[in-house]
Amino acid sequence: MQVTNAPLPASPEPASTSLSGRVVALAAEGLVKRFETVTAVNDVSLNVHAGEIVGLLGPNGAGKTTALRMLAGILTPTDGRVTVNGLDLHANPLTAKQHIGFLSGDTQLYHRLTPREVLRYFGKLYGMADDALAGRIEELITELEITPFADRPCRTLSTGQKQRANIARAFLHQPELLILDEPTAALDIVSGQFIVEFIRREKAAGRAVLFSTHIMGEAEYLCDRIALLHQGRIVDHGTLAELLERSGCRNLTDAFLKNIGYTGRAGDVQ
Repeated sequence: MQVTNAPLPASPEPASTSLSGRVVALAAEGLVKRFETVTAVNDVSLNVHAGEIVGLLGPNGAGKTTALRMLAGILTPTDGRVTVNGLDLHANPLTAKQHIGFLSGDTQLYHRLTPREVLRYFGKLYGMADDALAGRIEELITELEITPFADRPCRTLSTGQKQRANIARAFLHQPELLILDEPTAALDIVSGQFIVEFIRREKAAGRAVLFSTHIMGEAEYLCDRIALLHQGRIVDHGTLAELLERSGCRNLTDAFLKNIGYTGRAGDVQ
């Protein structure tokens, strides 16, 4: 992953394979999103490679969700370009989206359906063959430990159980690229850690993962590279070691606060 906003180093050109030989699953150049007089995302560029976890970090209101929705093809950028496995997302939306698993922070489940029925429904939307779909559903129910509630109506599930079912839905068609918007938000520590470890397993299987969070410890544990987002712009990017070295800080929280000019009082940002 490389992210740019001057004077940061330029990110490589979008391509199916980078100079390092790794597949570029996601490439974005100069993304901008304006809502009337508000610029929610301002000139954001990034790359995510296969087998890599990239974190997009920032406080609430930083533009994380807007950026991820543009990268997933849910929102159309005001300016900029997104490619998924070399496919232009907005010129070839249906084909490109087949490679994406997207989990929004406010994704809802059908209350009257069970998790198993939800997965079957979305598998049909993805065009999966019946035999392959049935096997994949059972695989995810086992891996995500959904079995105890797989056949209960979704309206009866806890927050953590609903999130497991939602993650199964996003991963159902085995996409090469996962875009996750605060996947552990509002979860208890056990459910949150379960999701974190599942994401690590997906990376080990060669998937590219881009996820947003405002939990710095989560990013330190998970991410190969990190982009710090503030007021819609990338203020720094790199590995954890690079961010700490440039900021002169010992932890990611302090590095982020230094990058945004926080001086110690609530709302006091330079």
